[in-house]
Amino acid sequence: MTSSIFDIKVKTITGEEKQLAEYAGNVLLIVNLASKCGYTPQYAGLEKLNQKYQGMGLRILGFPCNDYGEQEPGTNEEIVEFCTTNYGVTFDLFDKIHAKGPEQHPLYTHLIEGIKPKDEVAWNFEKFLVSKQGEVVARFRTSVSPESIELGAIIEVELDK
Repeated sequence: MTSSIFDIKVKTITGEEKQLAEYAGNVLLIVNLASKCGYTPQYAGLEKLNQKYQGMGLRILGFPCNDYGEQEPGTNEEIVEFCTTNYGVTFDLFDKIHAKGPEQHPLYTHLIEGIKPKDEVAWNFEKFLVSKQGEVVARFRTSVSPESIELGAIIEVELDK
């Protein structure tokens, strides 16, 4: 496991390398996304969270992923177009990533090892909450809506720390 989530490099959806250290001091909600999934409407809830808490230090990091039912087949350009046109997404989107399997991105290896249960990401729209210090503090399965009281409450607790 990487010593800190902030040591991990990712690519933005436009192809630039980015070190997660740029987000240090913010609470992160990291989500694997898909445009053709039954849970795709969660984009709207994620954007609502973004609008509500971004000014307080929440950063939502969306990672398109085609690992589950091949429900994210589009190019990065198509993904951006879909997200902005259909859901008005303004949170940070990244290059398509593998959340499981032999090509699992180091970010997802770190997230899974950071909190129990330490099992694979089961489906699209699984959410990991990371503290300002880079510790994985909560994990929410796909069925937990971005608008859920449970998710909002823990985001507020972490923002207040």
